[in-house]
Amino acid sequence: MASLPPTLDFSKMEESICDKWEKEESFKTQDKLSMERGDEEYTFYDGPPFATGLPHYGHILAGTIKDTVTRYAAMNGKNVSRRAGWDCHGLPVEYEIDKKLNITHREQVLEMGIDKYNETCRGIVTRYTKEWEKTVTRLGRWIDFKNDYKTMDPNFMESVWWVFKQLYEKDLVYQGYKVMPYSTGCTTPLSNFEAGLNYKDVRDPAIVVNFPLVDDENVALIAWTTTPWTLPSNLALCVHPEFEYVKILEKETSKVYILAKARLPQLFPIMNNKKKWKPAKAAELYEIQETYLGKDLVGKRYRPIFNFFADSPHSSEYFRVVSDTYVTDDAGTGIVHQAPAFGEDDYRVCLANGIITKGNDIPCPIDDNGWFTDPVEPVKGVHVKKADETLIKILKENGRLVQKDNLDHSYPFCWRSDTPLIYKAVPSWFIRVEDFRDKIVENNKMTYWVPNNVKEVRFHNWLTDARDWAVSRNRFWGTPIPIWANEDLSEVVCIGSVDELAELSGTRVEDLHREIVDKVTIPSKKNPGSVLKRVDEVFDCWFESGSMPYAQLHYPFENKDRFEAGYPADFIAEGLDQTRGWFYTLMVLSTALFGKPAFKNLIVNGLVLAEDGKKMSKRLKNYPDPTEVINKYGADALRMYLINSPVVRAESLRFQEQGVLGVVKEVFLPWYNAFRFFLQNVERLEERGNKFIPSKEKVCSTSNPTDIWISAATQGLIKFVHEEMAAYRLYTVMPALVSYVTQLTNWYVRLNRDRLKGMEGEGDEAEKEAEIGLQVLYDVLLDVTILMGPFTPFITEYFYQELRKYQPSYADAANGGGNSNPPLIGKSDSVHFLKLPAYDESRLNQDAVEAMEALQSIVEQGRIVRERRNISLRTPIKNVVAIIRNPTENVVNGITGALKSYILSELNAWEFTVVPKSEEHAWVTLSLTPNFTVLGKKLGKKMKTCQAAVKALTHDDAVKVMAEGKLVVDDLEIDACDLVPRLAFSKEGDNWEAAETPDGSLVVGVDCTQDDSILSAGKARELMNAIQQLRKSAGLDLKDVVEVFFNEEGTEVEQAVAKNLAMFTTKFKGSVPLPKSCAPSWAVTLQSEAVEVGGSQVEVSICRPCLSAKDGLDDGILSVISSLEIDNIKDGSLKCNVDGKEFLLTEGSEYWMSAVAKAKSTKAVDWLC
Repeated sequence: MASLPPTLDFSKMEESICDKWEKEESFKTQDKLSMERGDEEYTFYDGPPFATGLPHYGHILAGTIKDTVTRYAAMNGKNVSRRAGWDCHGLPVEYEIDKKLNITHREQVLEMGIDKYNETCRGIVTRYTKEWEKTVTRLGRWIDFKNDYKTMDPNFMESVWWVFKQLYEKDLVYQGYKVMPYSTGCTTPLSNFEAGLNYKDVRDPAIVVNFPLVDDENVALIAWTTTPWTLPSNLALCVHPEFEYVKILEKETSKVYILAKARLPQLFPIMNNKKKWKPAKAAELYEIQETYLGKDLVGKRYRPIFNFFADSPHSSEYFRVVSDTYVTDDAGTGIVHQAPAFGEDDYRVCLANGIITKGNDIPCPIDDNGWFTDPVEPVKGVHVKKADETLIKILKENGRLVQKDNLDHSYPFCWRSDTPLIYKAVPSWFIRVEDFRDKIVENNKMTYWVPNNVKEVRFHNWLTDARDWAVSRNRFWGTPIPIWANEDLSEVVCIGSVDELAELSGTRVEDLHREIVDKVTIPSKKNPGSVLKRVDEVFDCWFESGSMPYAQLHYPFENKDRFEAGYPADFIAEGLDQTRGWFYTLMVLSTALFGKPAFKNLIVNGLVLAEDGKKMSKRLKNYPDPTEVINKYGADALRMYLINSPVVRAESLRFQEQGVLGVVKEVFLPWYNAFRFFLQNVERLEERGNKFIPSKEKVCSTSNPTDIWISAATQGLIKFVHEEMAAYRLYTVMPALVSYVTQLTNWYVRLNRDRLKGMEGEGDEAEKEAEIGLQVLYDVLLDVTILMGPFTPFITEYFYQELRKYQPSYADAANGGGNSNPPLIGKSDSVHFLKLPAYDESRLNQDAVEAMEALQSIVEQGRIVRERRNISLRTPIKNVVAIIRNPTENVVNGITGALKSYILSELNAWEFTVVPKSEEHAWVTLSLTPNFTVLGKKLGKKMKTCQAAVKALTHDDAVKVMAEGKLVVDDLEIDACDLVPRLAFSKEGDNWEAAETPDGSLVVGVDCTQDDSILSAGKARELMNAIQQLRKSAGLDLKDVVEVFFNEEGTEVEQAVAKNLAMFTTKFKGSVPLPKSCAPSWAVTLQSEAVEVGGSQVEVSICRPCLSAKDGLDDGILSVISSLEIDNIKDGSLKCNVDGKEFLLTEGSEYWMSAVAKAKSTKAVDWLC
């Protein structure tokens, strides 16, 4: 065990643990044991990712959160099914194929054949699943890849059909002609939530165009637009019925325009400049000739801006003014141009006013790819977003352009193709979400979210404004919508299963993709001899992922009881962007199907950004490769860094590789060092014949205050972790775990280092005390190892494999016992088979915790004082005093009693006292400050009087106020709780220096006097440190004994050793440093170095232990003595033969077992006698 390396390569260790888990099928075994025990089921849904790209930090973050929570549940007595899933259909896949095959429009796919296109799609959907499995497994996530589900599996698709039919039978499905967000890059409409996934800042043309009135062509209505490409399809103008409109003469051009009076600044921008604009200037710019209300303009006809649709059917209703209250007066002209094919409000307003009618085509001169078609000849074959400049040029030539500018604004882009979206009227299949929207909102209230504000604000607001959901896509690679119908949709059949399709069509299919089911027809019942054909569309892939709870189990065709017993899910987790994605679709479908939410608990994570705060970009290479980070620092470090950050509170994280390194340095290395230190000292203990067997009785019976404290802190941590994990608050758990590891390594182990080494006390008493400390250290290391299993699965497994060997049940692990129930510490082959520890209330000890907190604060403030006075920690200080505001009796008794020696040791002080309250006035001044936040509200204008009175209080006054619990100022009575007390050091004398805690509740004063005795002790400490560093450089273990010699020109070091002999004797178990002259000539130097002690150079050497000989012995005898090993000398004498002559040498006369023994016996060093 002592052969453990001084530093651990965490990444390589994790790789070996991965190999162990794979070889022993540990994940499978954990699940098997849980099933055997009949553990209560804990349902977890894993949202299916696309496997068309490699996993990034967003996936790693979400995966870590999911793994942590599900591991915790599994180790807390739950049976957790963790099944991987893959989103195989939809735009992400098709977009990749379109790029690969250079497909730019729909017709190319039809020419190629849907069967060939879909087969190509099928070929890439699992392209990266092996890489995903490799990365996810290396991250330590336990999830079942062998039994995964895919949205392209026939069973999954059949369940999706079932879901849709349930909605259809509830009359929640309809086909509508609606204006939808439309991706020209993917040639398909998108849902409203998809349109909100990818906004970008863009610059678009912003123009004002005139529309001359038919009855007076010298007067023109003017409208503003940022989409000039929609002007060829203009059919109407819309005004607000109640706004005030004016007809003005623009004096510079002599043109007459009509616009909203409030929007005159659009035509005359100087009016927006409050400093330059004066109403008197209006007469120079324009003249108001007439004023109207918007409703007075309704019905007026205007000359179309283009004549492309002037002679089309129903055009008699076109090109007139209508009104609607959606028009605003905060931008534009107060008159909105209407192109019903390209605007949701435009379509609604034009339909309501008879400009267009249901069932009839509306002007829409662009194809599925966003290219202009007939009759817009000037830009035919041009993409709409590239046609703006040409159309603006035509407008200018025709005298219709009034104003041209640019607008910088946020604009939606396709989340998959990254091309700008347009709004386009397309026929789609919809779910009537608005019909049951209120129920969705109510169901949301039944769920628990972390953080809660995402549920209460962001998600709630999205739900309250939810629109009917367009679930169809005019694409090819997806689950076909299971509707068979005749041409005019007067006869419609919705299919809910493969069996139903076979029954109605006479054809049984094995695959449900388009190339198969599109060939299947159903005989018409209304018109015998004719057939019904499947409609063209496929499902939006979000509909499939929202159906995942049912489809992954092939519900209701299989696993009916299992699904219903575990629904809703206990837990799901994904990123903030899924509030408009998966979280939404889950909630919609579960409400529609079962009237309840799909999940109970949800953790929302934020975004992981590059270090500069920008989005991570492969192209920019502005973030480190995740695989490289794992290979450098290990997956545990990355996991802890991510879930100990704001990102688990749905905030953004700027990823910094140094942060991962920080986890290694600040948590894992100290934790590993404590673990290695424990093993080394147990080995030392056992080498002396003391078998180490863990004993809870010994742990609980210890009287050592630090033992009691660390045990109490451990039980408190266990209690806290269970409470917080029950509330899914990872963001509170991780800081507590990190803090605990710091307490364990930086405080408990450091304070007890000598004790655990068996160096406190003498003989059996020292060993007994060492064993008690090691029992406690084992107990807390084991508890925290198991407790942190869900969070850092690798290092805890590594620690457990060593710690389990001390358990009596370890022998039962043989012959498969380690993979059997019941799980037992020692017997069980993995830490992850164990149940998490429950806290022991009897060991919670708030008094011990508070006393230790006081100790730590005193030590920290004492160190600050040392730094201020530039006093090395190796130089002792004479006296330390602590003044504590209102300490409990237990705290005072603790730090002046059993804990006092630790304070003295940590501060290298000779004396420590706590100043009693009766003497505080001689050391500190108590001052009070008003709590402005609280008193400001209570006192209002009287706050100044209160502040002045509080400021004028003396120390005695302040003490009296705090004792009485109130301060009376004139007619005001102020509660002492609303005053903030603060202590400040006031002891006189240059030898005193003090530091206080930020809240002023503790002041630590230090006597900084430096006399000869202090300086001598400081030098002794420096020499000790030099010796320890040499031992470390030589690679020595704790049990390795050495002899130490020093060589100096003067006598300062020797005097320091002489004056502090007891210190060296205790530290080195009787072996003290000696002058180099005392070293035998044959002493083997292990390490030597010139170091500085008290400002002087001294050479310090550590040597292998060897015999020392009497001066003047025969060279032959000396030769024999120098060759002997100490371990071989047993009975206090030795025989040797030199030149055929026998000699009997006696210990203490002719030889000694060490140089120290000789120096004492011969009085070669007088201070050693």
